[in-house]
Amino acid sequence: MKLMITGHEGFVGSVLRTEFNSVGLTNASGASIDLHDLESVVAAIEHHQPDAVIHLAAQTFIPSAFSDPLGTYTTNFIGTHNLLTALKKINFSGRLLFVSTSDVYGCVSEDNLPTTEVAPLQPLNPYAVSKIAAETLCRYWVNAEHFDIVIARPFNHIGPGQNARFAIANFSRVITEIKLGQRDNTLDVGDLEITRDFTDVRDVVSAYLCLMEHGVKGEIYNICSGIERNIRDTIYTLAELANVRVNLKIDPARFRQADSRRACGSSKKLREHTGWAPKVPWHTSLNDTLIHWEHVLQ
Repeated sequence: MKLMITGHEGFVGSVLRTEFNSVGLTNASGASIDLHDLESVVAAIEHHQPDAVIHLAAQTFIPSAFSDPLGTYTTNFIGTHNLLTALKKINFSGRLLFVSTSDVYGCVSEDNLPTTEVAPLQPLNPYAVSKIAAETLCRYWVNAEHFDIVIARPFNHIGPGQNARFAIANFSRVITEIKLGQRDNTLDVGDLEITRDFTDVRDVVSAYLCLMEHGVKGEIYNICSGIERNIRDTIYTLAELANVRVNLKIDPARFRQADSRRACGSSKKLREHTGWAPKVPWHTSLNDTLIHWEHVLQ
């Protein structure tokens, strides 16, 4: 089976490439294709003739979504439309996994924790809006075009190689800089009391592959650990693993204007349909992330 991965050079895509022989959304010369360019997308799909597709490519950084909502909508919705259109042109009959986000749930009430796939969608940022729109587009293609599409809603994922724009990767980098004597031990932080449901990227990739094989056409699946962790404890755990002391300094500028206070998901449906379960221990995820930054920074 020839698997195509859009966003194959990103955090998750790079891990996925090590687990499965695949091609990226590239032209005949191997250069990456911009999903905004329908003609180039069609040419790439015709060149590769994929049997299956995992659609990861997206604008995922929420501050960028606030600063450029239209660009986020274009990349995440129109990009998905262009991919589906190109696949239709080659009479694609395989499975497409559309990677959405748990951000579509927005601010979840406590009586809806842990969050299941039937929870109401209450987006708090343009990124979540773009993913809801793209999910709806995918459901239309399932019903009207008879495409085999499965939708994944991953919660926060972490691990070695993640961009330092994201919280845990950023904290890991700064704590490693402290360990290496490259800065003082003050760590500027935002809201420490929010909670998130973190899953190691290697477990997320495993879930994607399980869904490609065992997911049910047209269905939506949460990918999550089911464990709620607050940011304060996570930072202190990172510091303990790095054997450093940190001084946390609250920076009001780091508070997001719209953010969910708590996040904890249910992966019951995913487990029942595919047999998936997370395997990478929490401390291993954090320690491997610290080791990654030590290699980068030395």
